Amino acid sequence: MNKVNKTYCASAYLAFRFIKDENMNFFQGLTHKVFVPKPQSELLKVSSAAEIDRILQEKINDFLSHPSKNANSNKAALLLSGGIDSAILASYLPKGTPCITFKCIAPNAIDETHSAKQYCDMYGLEHHILEIFWEDFVEITPLLLKYNQVPFHSIEVQLYKATQYVKTLGCDRILVGDGADYVFGGMDKLLSKDWDFDEFIKRYNFVEPQEVLNESVSVREVYEPYALANNKIDFLRFLKDIMDIESYTSYMHAFECANMPYLDPYACMQMAQPLDLARIRNGEPKYLLRELFKAKYPHIPIPTKIPMPRATEQWLKDYVPKRAEFKENCTKGLSGDQKWLIWCLEQFFNTFTPKEK
Repeated sequence: MNKVNKTYCASAYLAFRFIKDENMNFFQGLTHKVFVPKPQSELLKVSSAAEIDRILQEKINDFLSHPSKNANSNKAALLLSGGIDSAILASYLPKGTPCITFKCIAPNAIDETHSAKQYCDMYGLEHHILEIFWEDFVEITPLLLKYNQVPFHSIEVQLYKATQYVKTLGCDRILVGDGADYVFGGMDKLLSKDWDFDEFIKRYNFVEPQEVLNESVSVREVYEPYALANNKIDFLRFLKDIMDIESYTSYMHAFECANMPYLDPYACMQMAQPLDLARIRNGEPKYLLRELFKAKYPHIPIPTKIPMPRATEQWLKDYVPKRAEFKENCTKGLSGDQKWLIWCLEQFFNTFTPKEK
């Protein structure tokens, strides 16, 4: 049953970067979709780098050989960062496969293009640098808002632009490696300790709704099903149910909006044994993938993990919202990624707020 609650939806979006409940919408007449993961019974269990290697090869071969809906194209592209997840995927691709690396155009923006080119050179792949400008966010955000019918993660703009670019290369499908962090223990900061309940809420909320919105509700109820004895929280189960789904939903939205088939082969797997948190906390996040990366790139040091580059810090440096829903000076002291959530929410309100009769 569709429920309308603008205050709840705004609060949930700022805290979690999405609204998990598909039945909860900002305004009458709007709907939105959330990624639905495969049942645990359908996920492939892995306990070694060799098993991951075999499954990735099989899944990617199947994806590349699947008949295309477009008779004029039967070609995939890889979204390739400087990190280990997509670098591993690159090792399975036919020579000449286009690999797309984002480069944000802003002062002192992160640049992963050199690292990504190393991976392409190793396997004879075609490296493409896709420049990302703030103007892309201004242009593409309205299109995504109308498709999603909810505000969204900033990554969707880059993903959507990539779909339009790969089409010009004759590609009709995209390969991504988003799921590796969530399956194999890549979120090392969130896995760094056994969290107290209230401490984890403060750590996880992306933006505290009550500090930004004039009307907000507590999102504490989202965390309560994961409460443990002694004021602890089952953060592993929370991350699987909330963070994983939020990220997968962003990819789904962007690619479905562009009508672009995609594959994230990591998302079809699960660890056969519980994550070895001691190894992760001792400096080995994604320890099985690190082993596989070393086998694929024996002469390249394992790179430091960074999020997909987006220069929100530079682009939104002076951003202050104007709508009445937001508190005065609410963006003061916030990071660029936090400001993005407020900016996108303001654009959403500008687009969908019902007109007074």
